[in-house]
Amino acid sequence: MAIGSVVALAGGVGGAKLTQGLAAVLESGKLTVVVNTADDFEHLGLYICPDLDTVMYTLCGLNNLEAGWGLELESWNFMEALQEIGSETWFRLGDRDLATHVQRTYRMHANDKLSDITADFCSTMGTDVRVLPMSDDPVRTIVDTDIGPIPFQEYFVRLGCSPKVCGFEFEGIQTAVFNPLASESFNAQDLRAVIICPSNPYVSIAPILSLAGARNQLRNIAAPIIAVSPIVDGQAIKGPAAKMMRELGCNPSALSVAQEYRDIVDGFVIDNKDAAEARQIEEMGQRVLVTDTIMTSITVKKRLANNIMDFANEIQARNI
Repeated sequence: MAIGSVVALAGGVGGAKLTQGLAAVLESGKLTVVVNTADDFEHLGLYICPDLDTVMYTLCGLNNLEAGWGLELESWNFMEALQEIGSETWFRLGDRDLATHVQRTYRMHANDKLSDITADFCSTMGTDVRVLPMSDDPVRTIVDTDIGPIPFQEYFVRLGCSPKVCGFEFEGIQTAVFNPLASESFNAQDLRAVIICPSNPYVSIAPILSLAGARNQLRNIAAPIIAVSPIVDGQAIKGPAAKMMRELGCNPSALSVAQEYRDIVDGFVIDNKDAAEARQIEEMGQRVLVTDTIMTSITVKKRLANNIMDFANEIQARNI
């Protein structure tokens, strides 16, 4: 069992998988996950937090493994009824998942903070991992495309990522406050490592790092910062990251992801299939761990988490 606290930055399925592995190998209560909330949106009057829920459900062992999102043992009566009355059904909300969104919306209308609501959900659903929204203030990703600016969920779900990506904007980022609990976690005396999960660098991690003070705080912490590539053999394991990279004129590779984090990361983790890129990444000043990063089971997730923590220890020892 690894000793010391760890902060993970996460969003999406890849991030959720690694946080599950980290939670399994770290001491109870020692993992904090700072989650992207720029994917959040209001739909059918409900406040929906896709990344927060994916991380939360996965840590609690309640996630729908087949779909990759939502809750297990789901039913779809609500969506079928919506369709019958001619309502929008492009964003699918399962009957069980719906309860989360209804309760969150009810509490937010009562002026409860998203951080407090998420903490209560995690406690009730069964995880001692501290899951933090990156901010309690609204931030919204807008995808600039060849057909105009599109809110992220419409680009991602309704349009199936089909428009060509030209760039990204994070509405509200100038005034949103980085979660103070996340800042406290970065300053913990027993902080052992900060892990940037294998999440989309543009729409999952960039919003977190774009909050005022977040990136500078990371530059100044003593603990090792380790990033895990979401790109393996030129492809994203899940989601549109590789497509986005190509459309932005960037080669979809582990090396390209490493370049996104070069100013804050001490170590970079790549898959065995990308071993040939290790030398170029090391030439940028990052130490590299080459290992199996495709998380197909809890056993693989735990092994990857242990390898990352051993890697962090090696970097820390060299820096002393």
